[in-house]
Amino acid sequence: MYQPTKRLPLFLFFSLLTSLIITSCTSSKNEFSKKDVKRSQKLIGLDFGKQYIDTLYPYLQRNKKGFDSLRKYTLDYDVVPAVRFDPLPMNFESKPQNGFPEWKIPENIALPSKKADLAFYSIPQLASLIKNKKISSFDLTEFFIARLKKYNPILECTITITEEMALEHAKKMDAELAAGNYRGILHGIPYGVKDLMAVEGYKTTWGAEPYRNQQIYMTASVVQKLQDAGGVLVAKLVSGSLARGDVWFDGKTKNPWDTTQGASGSSAGSGSATSAGLVPYALGTETLGSILSPSTRNGITGLRPTYGRVSRHGVMSLSWSMDKVGPMARSAEDCAIVYSVIAGKDPKDGMTTDYPDGFDPNKDYKTLRIGYLKKDIEKDSSDSKVNLDKAIAIFKEMGLTLNEVELPKDVPYNSFDVILRAEAGAFFDDMVRAEEVDKMVEQTQRSRANSLRQARFIPAVEYIQANRQRQVLIEKMQAIMKDYDVLISPSSGNRLSITTNLTGHPAISIPTGLDEKKHPTSVTLVSNLYDEASILLLAKAFQDQTEFDEMHPEGYTN
Repeated sequence: MYQPTKRLPLFLFFSLLTSLIITSCTSSKNEFSKKDVKRSQKLIGLDFGKQYIDTLYPYLQRNKKGFDSLRKYTLDYDVVPAVRFDPLPMNFESKPQNGFPEWKIPENIALPSKKADLAFYSIPQLASLIKNKKISSFDLTEFFIARLKKYNPILECTITITEEMALEHAKKMDAELAAGNYRGILHGIPYGVKDLMAVEGYKTTWGAEPYRNQQIYMTASVVQKLQDAGGVLVAKLVSGSLARGDVWFDGKTKNPWDTTQGASGSSAGSGSATSAGLVPYALGTETLGSILSPSTRNGITGLRPTYGRVSRHGVMSLSWSMDKVGPMARSAEDCAIVYSVIAGKDPKDGMTTDYPDGFDPNKDYKTLRIGYLKKDIEKDSSDSKVNLDKAIAIFKEMGLTLNEVELPKDVPYNSFDVILRAEAGAFFDDMVRAEEVDKMVEQTQRSRANSLRQARFIPAVEYIQANRQRQVLIEKMQAIMKDYDVLISPSSGNRLSITTNLTGHPAISIPTGLDEKKHPTSVTLVSNLYDEASILLLAKAFQDQTEFDEMHPEGYTN
């Protein structure tokens, strides 16, 4: 179980009316008046008459006692609500999948004449070097640790280098290989994880000052899976504070393409470190853009799996019904390799599923049915527009037919943030009540600290209504996606991120070049629920015919 123990309200979302009563400035913290009740109505658009307030006042007093009693019961961080999100639309049928391939490891890979070039080798290339004993896991691990130490002062992308554990595990991988025990394509290859993921023996700070010295005495399931596959964890990388943005308690993570610019968030460290070649790949998390956005900003490939595909056991929760864990690497193939290891049902995470999974890199990508958000692409006014148009042209040159589609209309998009904020408010309720939230670095209107405070003013009724509208959105999205395997979209400037994070659809961000400011650009591909195979196939085909995924920022090749 998580340690240290924290308290979390069992009934998660109290009504705004009672929340205002609890926090009213009265003569005593535990007292509230009928006038307080009357005033609180203004925020929720109600106006009960005096006789009704007289009637409900004793009821609210009883509610207050119930709320107070809830807070006397201790709950660990890994206790999830009894009400759980299911992304499935009505009558949904998942596509058949044939499992993952035996990953091909090339035989003719040589060590580069310039050792620094190892930093940008792919997973299959590194696997070839290790399997054929052209480099040891220990030497490769020391190489990446040295790069982390050298460039972290510039990029501020790393919170903890797990050097002792990494070198010990690397030695073990070398010994196993010498004995003829090869664990697979990730054997002996270093990697990093976003510091929302617990690793026993090391701090898990969540990027926030109140948790700077927090230790959680367990290891997240995804980390354990990678370790068991032979991966060597070398770093816990920056998460923006409590999974928001690229600012954390000791600084702001930088984009290696332009260090005057932040790395975007909240998987800022994973994006920055992977882009600069400080790790071959990393794990990130996404609730509302936190894998796709930093992948775009830092010019790498990021896969956000279907909700429930990958275990979140041992990972900080921001929104139980929206959080996802996924790989961030330099290519779709590398993402597919890592994804094949971390995906699957986990008995420690009740949200995970066992729907058929897989990826066939040899399948003919021309069989895919493709839709694209033509109107969104045409009205895109960002610096990435030129490269976006070029990407669409490349897809057409690949022999694909692109069919115009649009995102669901007549949907109350502005209301859906209620879901994320209410669930985050519940998870961090103790921190807010203890006023530890005041210690967070950012305290602006758009900061996580401010978001957590205002969560207390979200009515339970509105949270439920937002989830009802979410179900409507799920059905509308299914009506579009049922006719297609992949949807092509701009990476920003439309409602794709909020739509697909609410509906649980998988997505991948792939690089499309540099804009006039020499900043990376990207395009986003979305597929049906539990069909990561389709977006991985199309992304790999695109990258096989372009060189955008092989671009690297200048200044990190020494």
